[in-house]
Amino acid sequence: MTIKSTIQTRLSEAFAPELLEVIDESEKHRGHAGWREGGETHFRVRIVAAAFDGQTRVARHRAVNAALAEAFDAGLHALAIEARAPGEADPRQRGRAAEPS
Repeated sequence: MTIKSTIQTRLSEAFAPELLEVIDESEKHRGHAGWREGGETHFRVRIVAAAFDGQTRVARHRAVNAALAEAFDAGLHALAIEARAPGEADPRQRGRAAEPS
């Protein structure tokens, strides 16, 4: 199982997300700490799940990191997390309405 598929599986099982994007950004980090040939070291996760409703940003990040302990053990070095509850505005879309649920 690839690290990307491990991330997708674990987050789907843990949070039943409405939206889940797992983006391998390893190539952007070529030569940096933790990078290795073949990628799968640096990822960005965009996740929208009801489980995050009422949680702080720190609590959301801790929950995602805990769900991905296996991926970190398998070589995941860095993870950028964008975690939202349904109906929350996407910070990348400043000034626009929230995505419909």
